[in-house]
Amino acid sequence: MRIPWPPLHPGEDTDTGDRACSKTVRSIACHHSRVTSKQPGSSGVVRTDVVAAADRLAGVLAPTPLEPSRRLSERVGGQVLLKREDLSPVRSYKVRGAYNVLAQLSETERAAGVVCASAGNHGQGVAFACSALDVHGRVYVPRTTPRQKRDRIADLGGDAIEVLVVGDTYDDAAAAALADAGRTGATLVPAFDDARTIAGQGTVTLEIVAQLGQAPDVLVIPVGGGGLLAGTAAWLDGSPLGLQLFGVEPAGAACMAAALAAGGPVALDKVDTFVDGAAVRRAGDITYPLVRDAGAQLVVVENGRLCTEILALYQADGIIVEPAGALAAAALGDAVRPAPGQLTVCVLSGGNNDVSRYAEILERSLVYEGRKHYFLVEFPQEPGALRRFLDDVLGPDDDITLFEYVKRNNRETGPALVGIELGRPDDLDALLGRMRQAPANFERVAADSPLFRFLV
Repeated sequence: MRIPWPPLHPGEDTDTGDRACSKTVRSIACHHSRVTSKQPGSSGVVRTDVVAAADRLAGVLAPTPLEPSRRLSERVGGQVLLKREDLSPVRSYKVRGAYNVLAQLSETERAAGVVCASAGNHGQGVAFACSALDVHGRVYVPRTTPRQKRDRIADLGGDAIEVLVVGDTYDDAAAAALADAGRTGATLVPAFDDARTIAGQGTVTLEIVAQLGQAPDVLVIPVGGGGLLAGTAAWLDGSPLGLQLFGVEPAGAACMAAALAAGGPVALDKVDTFVDGAAVRRAGDITYPLVRDAGAQLVVVENGRLCTEILALYQADGIIVEPAGALAAAALGDAVRPAPGQLTVCVLSGGNNDVSRYAEILERSLVYEGRKHYFLVEFPQEPGALRRFLDDVLGPDDDITLFEYVKRNNRETGPALVGIELGRPDDLDALLGRMRQAPANFERVAADSPLFRFLV
């Protein structure tokens, strides 16, 4: 049975819908717990762990909405629904795993407190859980964590939480958190590589199936260290639900794909931290076998395409997502191509985007789309040279977005760094043709040039 296009539940009262969905989640959870009696394998996480996590979260976290996206549906020629984890109390699914860990602590462990490392979202989940369960916690974050996320951790945790900024990478923060746990006896709450965390994250997929009343044909999930994908794999293992499962990683931090290629988790030589919520150097030892055995297809998304999708979600759909939150949607129609008419669910995993990042996001999107280009131009140092360049070179829909020029009186020519935004990507050839005919010499700044890193 297909779900009618739109709305998903016409005229449904939100509170009533949440209560109904919670009941359905528990019903489906109980049903699937009876389907299997599988014992824990090497991963230590099975479907019944996810079911138990869902029961702990019931009454604490309302189910997040599952909403139709006309724009993405038209892109792929089938129905696309968005699982809005950005609308959770901490604007991320990470709260599910964090709460599931803290809810299972003994009284002695609660008294000793908890500690974690985070790029931002996991820390917010831990802060929420600490406040809700009256447990003291310390959250270590790297300096690259946006201030918006740091402030949210402090706000959510209140007096129950301390935020400590350490090092330049997530690995630096993780080392500090591990040392803290060893020194103080606090319980370490891993962001992804822990059976309890994984089980909590797996409730996202359990909830999707409960809301639909069926499994989607295609499920697309963002991947950092693999907790969400592993939790999904644990719940689906051995079930009668047949679906295509995709994991989407940022091209600059594809640690799970590297693990699958190497036959086990390996540390990446270099990690691009632009997608801070998924910038993980090494996949988890527990998450890896679950993902491997699930047969999930791992794909990557370039930063530029990701930025274009972030802007589309904001401008067309009114949805604010962080870079990691847009990974699943950005892969649709490119790395992930559902068959015509299939039902696809994309998980929007987080909405903690610092507003100050939008300028960079727009810049990266324009470059990716081929509408923004940079040039080094040697101008004759004579009156009117700059004006002639503008009159002769720019097309009617082109715009100068950057012009850095310093006149040197002892030279015949002067260099300028020029940024040009085209009206359409197809206008580039005409622009280059006019520049070749102009008296000024020029050099295009390639996207892989070291200079380009100072521009974007």
